[in-house]
Amino acid sequence: MVGQRAQHQPVSLLLLIRLCLLHLRASGQPHLTTDSPVEEVVSIQGVRGGSVELACSSGPAPLLVLWSFTPLGSLVPRPVAITDGAMSKVEAVASALGVVSLRNSSLVLEELREGARGHFLCQVLHVASGQLHTTYSHLMLAVLVPVSKPQVRLSNPSPVEGASVVATCAVREGTEPVTFAWQHQASRGLGEALVGVTEPLFQLDPVNRTHLGWYMCSARNSVNRLSSEGAFLDVIYGPDKPVITVEPLGLTEEGFWASEKEEVTLSCLAASNPPSHYVWLRDHTQVHTGPTYVITRAGRAHTGLYTCLARNSYLDTRTQTTVQLTIYYPPEGQPSCAVLPSPGAVTLLCTWPGGLPPAQLQWEGPQGPGPTAPSNITWSHAATQLPSGSVFTCTGQHPALAPSALCTVMLWEPLGRPTCWSTATMGDQFIMLSCEWPGGEPPATLSWLDEQQQPLGSSSSSMAVHLLQAQEDLAGREFTCRGSHLLRTRDPHCHLRLEAPQLDVAEPRVSVFEGGDAWLECSLRQGTPPAQLLWLGPQQQQVEPGTLGFMLHPERTQLRLGIRDADPTRHRGTYQCVAHNAVGNSSRSVLLEVLRYPAPPNVTIRRLTYGRHRREVQLQWAIAGPGNLTGFLVQRKASSLGPGAGAWEIAASDIEPESRGRRLGGLDPGVLYAFRILALNHHTAGHPSEVKIPADPPFSAYPAVLGAAGTGMVVATVASLLVFQYAARHPETFPCLETPTTTPGLDPAHETTDAPVNVTITVTATP
Repeated sequence: MVGQRAQHQPVSLLLLIRLCLLHLRASGQPHLTTDSPVEEVVSIQGVRGGSVELACSSGPAPLLVLWSFTPLGSLVPRPVAITDGAMSKVEAVASALGVVSLRNSSLVLEELREGARGHFLCQVLHVASGQLHTTYSHLMLAVLVPVSKPQVRLSNPSPVEGASVVATCAVREGTEPVTFAWQHQASRGLGEALVGVTEPLFQLDPVNRTHLGWYMCSARNSVNRLSSEGAFLDVIYGPDKPVITVEPLGLTEEGFWASEKEEVTLSCLAASNPPSHYVWLRDHTQVHTGPTYVITRAGRAHTGLYTCLARNSYLDTRTQTTVQLTIYYPPEGQPSCAVLPSPGAVTLLCTWPGGLPPAQLQWEGPQGPGPTAPSNITWSHAATQLPSGSVFTCTGQHPALAPSALCTVMLWEPLGRPTCWSTATMGDQFIMLSCEWPGGEPPATLSWLDEQQQPLGSSSSSMAVHLLQAQEDLAGREFTCRGSHLLRTRDPHCHLRLEAPQLDVAEPRVSVFEGGDAWLECSLRQGTPPAQLLWLGPQQQQVEPGTLGFMLHPERTQLRLGIRDADPTRHRGTYQCVAHNAVGNSSRSVLLEVLRYPAPPNVTIRRLTYGRHRREVQLQWAIAGPGNLTGFLVQRKASSLGPGAGAWEIAASDIEPESRGRRLGGLDPGVLYAFRILALNHHTAGHPSEVKIPADPPFSAYPAVLGAAGTGMVVATVASLLVFQYAARHPETFPCLETPTTTPGLDPAHETTDAPVNVTITVTATP
């Protein structure tokens, strides 16, 4: 402690000396200083909370440096710090200035406070030329305060449009001068600077919807610049008159249009804050709520007046807008093109009725476009100017159709020439004259003319028909059908002559064997109108299709009659082929002969005998004399001598002509049968053979003898065996046999005695 006191004593003494000098200088009294210059005041700025270094003037190495501070508004200096180069001391009062320290002879102020604002004096004591000198440095420190974060305050955050609003940018502290800047940012958009507003307060009078949004301000001084948070100005307004849009967009003089079956979206927008509530009306009936009304599939019933009602719930104000929506629909199908012939000209007609609005039609031909009109349009051309193959197109356009619809007409003359024919109607009471000339555009015009070339009835297109009362005097009369076409210079025609029918037969006489098939052919040689063919049988009855035994085959102008399985009694005779039309008739006869086959040779029965148990017979026969054979027929019946006598019935048929015998079964043993046989030549049967009754077969002794001999041998063998057995059991009967020795002790009463054996043998011989 002693040492420390010794070290501090010079400093305290020097400090005291310097304070005296300071006091004298401050008091303004003269003092003795060698070469003491006059010091200027140096201005220095520091920022609160920052640091600043106050430096003394340079010179020889100081013996002592003393810093003092005089606050603004005070005349009394306060010691701050002192140093002799080796040691330094900072006074406790210096804490009001900040964190004070010495760096050599400079005074360093950190964490600068506002209390450091004032006059600083640096006094330096040094030795020069053996004398003690003092140097003074005057510094004026200005402490700057940064501006605090500004805050925007609105007099009314939610004003109604037209009111007055005052905006204030409040700053708590900051070194003057402080300048201000304002920025406005809409609710959806970028910030926009408010030019010309540099005061902390500005007024919006009157406020409107464009003022809605965020407001920010910034404050700036020489130290710093800070910006505030945004304050939202919510301007209440609306609703404005609604604006209605329609998608897809189609405009008419009355309003909007849309195509049938497409989706239509009606949107309503009315500027309002808060946003509007929307209600949709169609013809004064509510159909939807919300800003968008979607018609998923537009129909004709959706045409009408659509009203959008907009309401501001905060202000309870309402506005509305009404538009007309028309649903367009095209005509059905496609345009229809037609050609109407007229004298020396061609009239083109295009129609497409219906639709809203009516479709717009336009003709276009080889020489260019033609007239245009809605729904129906006619265009006439001179026939001489149009070659065959000219093409005309009618195009139909409608707003509801994206592609245009069209129809095409090509003018061309029909090929060939007219064709004539006639037919009878209503049971040949009328004759219908028909003439046709197909093809062509426009169709050809046809008309009938009589023998004097006078028209019969009116003309017609493509086909002409004229009815005549059927009369016999029409036979041989000729009629003409004349055709005409605009593109043909000469008129072609065809002729038709009415004629009674004429017939031909293939053969007037036809022969067929009995049972065969015959064909009678009849053909129509001529006849106008076409005649009807029929066949009459031998009894003059008409042969209808499906008649038993007959076949009808019509082939164009022929009618063939077939007779199956010809029978002389039913089919032989004269047949007539008859043809008739409305102007006459004719017939031809055909004689049908049904021939019999030659009689076959006679047949005789050679043998007829019963078989086993009389259930079958064996028949053998022979033929006598020449003749053709195709088979045999065996007949049987119950004989008149026995029960069940009756008519002849077939016992066997389909017997080959080479056969001469047949076994016949299926007989009843209790019935006596009679048989006969006939030879056949196709359907012709020969004379029956004689009638015979089956006989029993003759007796044969050889089998009986063999049977008896075999039976005798069997009987003899059996008798020998029985005798031998009897002899063995009864030896006493046969002395030649030895008696066996009796066993001792055996009781004779217990000896076995066999009973007699009787044998009966019956032999039956069957012849």
